[in-house]
Amino acid sequence: MAPSAASTITSAQRPIKKEKTIRVNGRGGGGHGGETPAQDELSRHPIEVKYRDFFWTYTEEPHRTRRLEIIKAHPEVTKLCGPEPLTKYVVLLVVSIQILCAYLVRNTPFFSPYFWLLAYVVGATANQNLFLAIHEISHNLAFRSPTANRLLAIFANLPIGIPYSASFRPYHLTHHKSLGVDGLDTDLPTAFEAIFLDSILGKAFFCTFQIFFYALRPMAVYRVPFTWVSALNVATQLAFDAVVLKTLGGGAMLYFLLSSFLAGSLHPLAGHFIAEHYVYSTVTPAQADPANGIPVPETYSYYGPLNFLTYNVGLHNEHHDFPAVPWTRLHKLHDIAREFYADLPYHTSWTYVLWRFIFDENVGIRCRVKRKEGGRMVGQGVQKQKPAEEWKEDELQS
Repeated sequence: MAPSAASTITSAQRPIKKEKTIRVNGRGGGGHGGETPAQDELSRHPIEVKYRDFFWTYTEEPHRTRRLEIIKAHPEVTKLCGPEPLTKYVVLLVVSIQILCAYLVRNTPFFSPYFWLLAYVVGATANQNLFLAIHEISHNLAFRSPTANRLLAIFANLPIGIPYSASFRPYHLTHHKSLGVDGLDTDLPTAFEAIFLDSILGKAFFCTFQIFFYALRPMAVYRVPFTWVSALNVATQLAFDAVVLKTLGGGAMLYFLLSSFLAGSLHPLAGHFIAEHYVYSTVTPAQADPANGIPVPETYSYYGPLNFLTYNVGLHNEHHDFPAVPWTRLHKLHDIAREFYADLPYHTSWTYVLWRFIFDENVGIRCRVKRKEGGRMVGQGVQKQKPAEEWKEDELQS
């Protein structure tokens, strides 16, 4: 893939032992002695067999290994873990801003330029902030009490208009435990998305409506149990929406919904969805040869100013390495373990990430690292899902 210095900075990567990454596209090199990758062991979707265009790896995700290495080199990083009291105040402020804006446009025509401008500049920014507040809270990083975190997430959900905070948590924690695992990580595009949207128009469609892909795709992959937290999330959201409709009218409700749509559409902050795990780096022949043990980068950070509005979600390698470190301490983590992040590729512009994703034929929906094994589903299985207060500590840490 052609690199772009304006969007992504790449560095020479240190080989990881036993890492075996394969681009299953008919062009990857075999191993030593004429051996070839055991592609038949991957029970891939028939469409993937035909087009063969994801990056496949046979080993676990890199973050656990790096986390252990960082703790060994800098044991003090564990002191950065734990809740951030500031989070609840930021959530209260942003929810209040959105309610005020909804009040201001309650009588403004929906197709008024003022309505859309406010929804794009303020509303989408605010709701993206709330998306990421729920992301932060899903790791129990606002309170020590799991129940208090669940309740704050439900509150942060209110201006979004659609109840989703309760179901987001198990899907997201599974994403951490099962990064890139086909059939578990619902952040991965499906085979049908990769094929039918693999064009400029298709990628533009995906970027414009990506909020719907992220909302609906998880349910198409697998369902999470409906718990008391889910019921409370739905009931609270429906009650809030009813109050808004009765007191402020349909215009205010449309403002909330439009803000949510624009937050996950062609908006600068929405670039983080794609920037985090899509492969933008040049994949060299050496990386294509699994015998060399050079991994394809599957997580990218961003260190620019938009982190101020997004709970530092741009520090995504740092977040996946230490999910128990809150947003206010991720920069400190980076500074302490700087030598572990210096060689990792990172983005310099979320806006350019979107632009390049749409128009660069070498970057697209299929540019994700996938693995068939490893990881696990968090919070569910053959047994009944445990109440929030009984989740295991290791499920909260990674």
